[in-house]
Amino acid sequence: MNKIVFSSSLVLLAATAALAQAPAAQPSGLALQYVDASVRPQDDFFRYVNGKWLAETAIPADKAGWGAFYELAENTLAELRGLVEAAAESKTPTADERKIGDLYRSFMAEAKLDELGLKPLEGDLKLIRALQGKRQIPALIAHFNRLGATAPYAPQVHQDNRDATRYIVDLAQDGLGLPDRDYYLKHDDVRLKKVRVQYQAHIARMLTLAGDRAAVADAAKIVALETELARVQWTKVENRDPVKTYNKLELAKLDALTPGYGWPSWLAAAGLAGRIDYLIVSQPSYLAGFNRVLEKTPLPVWKAYFTWHLLSRYAPDLGHAYADENFAFYGTVLSGIPSNEPRWKRGVKLVGRAIGEGLGKLYVGKYFPPENKARMEQLVGNLLVAYRQSIDTLDWMGPATRKEAQAKLATLVTKIGYPDKWRDYSALTIVPDDLVGNVRRASAFEYQRNLAKLGQPIDRSEWDMTPQTVNAYYNPEMNEIVFPAAILQPPFFDAAADPAVNYGGIGAVIGHEISHGFDDQGSQYDGLGNLRDWWTKEDHQKFAAKTAALVKQYGAFSPLPGYPVNGALTLGENIADNSGVAIAYKAYQLSLGGKPAPVIDGYSGDQRFFMGFAQVWRSKMRDEMTIVRIKTDPHSPPQFRVEGALENQAAFDRAFDLKPGDRMYLPPQQRVTIW
Repeated sequence: MNKIVFSSSLVLLAATAALAQAPAAQPSGLALQYVDASVRPQDDFFRYVNGKWLAETAIPADKAGWGAFYELAENTLAELRGLVEAAAESKTPTADERKIGDLYRSFMAEAKLDELGLKPLEGDLKLIRALQGKRQIPALIAHFNRLGATAPYAPQVHQDNRDATRYIVDLAQDGLGLPDRDYYLKHDDVRLKKVRVQYQAHIARMLTLAGDRAAVADAAKIVALETELARVQWTKVENRDPVKTYNKLELAKLDALTPGYGWPSWLAAAGLAGRIDYLIVSQPSYLAGFNRVLEKTPLPVWKAYFTWHLLSRYAPDLGHAYADENFAFYGTVLSGIPSNEPRWKRGVKLVGRAIGEGLGKLYVGKYFPPENKARMEQLVGNLLVAYRQSIDTLDWMGPATRKEAQAKLATLVTKIGYPDKWRDYSALTIVPDDLVGNVRRASAFEYQRNLAKLGQPIDRSEWDMTPQTVNAYYNPEMNEIVFPAAILQPPFFDAAADPAVNYGGIGAVIGHEISHGFDDQGSQYDGLGNLRDWWTKEDHQKFAAKTAALVKQYGAFSPLPGYPVNGALTLGENIADNSGVAIAYKAYQLSLGGKPAPVIDGYSGDQRFFMGFAQVWRSKMRDEMTIVRIKTDPHSPPQFRVEGALENQAAFDRAFDLKPGDRMYLPPQQRVTIW
């Protein structure tokens, strides 16, 4: 664990001086071949920086979208393929390499899967057919929870948000086969209505493949059942509230919430009997609503429902008929993707899900040089200095709140590249010719690994992403920022490039993640990870006024006609984008040590900084996936992450000489300045 506590900002500024002293001949790191000079940067900066790429680039047939994130992930996948295939061919593999190779071989044996048909699921199907009454459903749901299959609710083991020293079990709503409740309930949306019709037809085809003679009728009943579940579910916006979703309930009181349900059988089958004395129920009214739906829905419909979700869970790992039908809906209809990925890509991704850190250890050993980690530590250090200084000068944060904010920042933990302690997979059994069994055992392994945390001290060395993941995150329960090795590559981070572009790229990502500790959600946690209100009432009101303006600003953006950005759903990420850019810019200025930045490729240092930010969000997406993201993703679409954040930056206005009348110009009084 690496706790970041700084006693002197001068030490950090000296550590980053090497990044700032870039000779004029140094490559900028900007993808200048994509700049569209026919677009004024003052009117559409995203298109100015990325316009030629947008005009010339086609989304690959096996992708829902394409861009900087996708390209880096695709390059990483090719590197992982080499590691996986080497493990499969090794004559002297380590224990993890043998598991990696055997799992990959089991996935690639497609002819074997066609031959087996539904035999690998026969035991699970038998459990469903054997249901004699609804009192047996809780135990079946527990079985589905272990399989990682969709069921009406799902448990998660994590820290107690009111007591960060202990693990608890949180129950959350689940049970839908479509991405969000809107897909079931928005009857005035033609696109969503069409998806519902195609979803029902897809269920019918899957049930037909499994031998259901009443597949068409059963599919209609399943969609009707899921619609009832959707009707009692909370919205994505409601679920963003960590206080509203923290509902501590003693086990003895569960029956009052869901009379007659039979929680003891679920607890026993879930492996929780005698191990916990309370649960956190994220959406109490949903559980009560689910219980009512359970009571009024006939048992045969529930059997069809569970059969469908079992098939859907394992379809990618069955013969081609099931895999193809699964992709035809979830890939093509729902996401707009014309062609499935080559089988090797799907196999490598499966290995990454099942033995992620085992594969990550191989990846780091070959593709993550120690100097990348050292340079990232320098960058993070300068960002933290900028945050410390900003906290002391914020006009909307009073002395009492400021003191608490500095204390939280001082306890922030930074994790870079890979975990200090690798996950132990010795308890996971992988068999070369048993794909479904391997997937089942991998799910059970992960379920048991989390269950084993109960009653144990909090493991603050744990990672929630693998090193080969092209992403980053902030965890409010741990008060930590985490940057996997795979994201520390161009265009986000280029050790050979100009510091301005690195600060605009990975620097803004770092600033983004740090700021999550102070966004509308993260700010409700203290430095230890407890839900605790450490703000004064006056500061709450000032912050709320700024965030309300952000909700309105982003709500005016729309990537498709009729599908505006949900400013409330995306609020936390929009705060982080605006804050990340602002703090990264301040950190870049600090790194210059008072010296002027060189002009490179005809652009000033400030201009290169903002161009570096815009180019990392270079992307385009199919309409179908855009709708999925609008409904489910807490991030704004990439072009609006750029436009929204930069409209609020006075430094951007200065760098590109924006004036009233320019499309991206906002009068100072309309800008939302948080950091």
